[in-house]
Amino acid sequence: MNRVLVIAEACVNHNGDLDIAKKMIDAAAAAGADIVKFQTFKTEKLVSKTAKKAEYQQQNSAVEETQYEMLKKLEISEAAHIELIRYCKERGIEFLSTAFDLDSLKFLKELGLRLFKVPSGELTNYPLLKSVGAFNLELIVSTGMANLGEVEQAVNTLVEAGTDRNHITILHCNTEYPTPLKDVNLSAMMSIKDGLKLRIGYSDHTLGITVPIAAVALGATVIEKHFTLDRELEGPDHRASLLPGELRDMVTAIREVELCMGDGIKRPSESEKKNIAIARKSIAAGKNISEGEVFSEGNLTTLRPGDGLSPMLWEEVIGREARRNFSEGELIEL
Repeated sequence: MNRVLVIAEACVNHNGDLDIAKKMIDAAAAAGADIVKFQTFKTEKLVSKTAKKAEYQQQNSAVEETQYEMLKKLEISEAAHIELIRYCKERGIEFLSTAFDLDSLKFLKELGLRLFKVPSGELTNYPLLKSVGAFNLELIVSTGMANLGEVEQAVNTLVEAGTDRNHITILHCNTEYPTPLKDVNLSAMMSIKDGLKLRIGYSDHTLGITVPIAAVALGATVIEKHFTLDRELEGPDHRASLLPGELRDMVTAIREVELCMGDGIKRPSESEKKNIAIARKSIAAGKNISEGEVFSEGNLTTLRPGDGLSPMLWEEVIGREARRNFSEGELIEL
């Protein structure tokens, strides 16, 4: 199994504060994540001034405000992006950000990103799909709120715009924060793989780390998970996010699971080969057997160790004559 790409989703949990964003980079790097991901947007190009916040955003904030007012406080400047990229390089972790509008997408391209992420809300944004598809770079596409037909339509748009299908990874996702376990539907991830013949992954919004670990066991090649420095901070996503220690535990568990997955070939492992003779059995004398006596069900048995004749040769041994005397319990030789 190839190494799972783990994306620590900082999203807007920096609350627009560059120092907090840097501390989040520190935490993601310390946890062993491969990528730390932010969000890039111009609020006026993302949402109308009268748009309401999502239900979970309202529940997770004590502030009465529109979605526009909330997001305006969470923007990070172009200069901050450049500083965060520099800091990520210093900390040995890859920087990634999701663009939510065409100007932001162009800006990220100018920054030289090798990988782009299409968020769930933009899956049906044809102009954005067409623009990012023309880059023909590695793409990760989240599919929250979508049916398989919409996912296929988005993929076709990206490919028609110029992206090689082999550059696309599709993330199964549910956009409720937090996602109820009954709505996770990890089997749908497999339906995406079977239906579209593309690499799959999972973007998780459940509480805890159980579901992303299960997704890796099912074949996810990318895992994305929100994290925060403090769940009590003001903001829409903190309460459904992992703390740094939990993020580290998730990464550790994912590495253990991918190690366990192996290459899929059923054969004795190197560590267990020494147990074959100890745990398996051989054909043995069930009682004293004299030379010339015919081997039968009545005078044979199976006993450990397994370094003699395999019991799978039982029918070949029955009816043959003993070439010498065998004591009870002695392994049979032909």
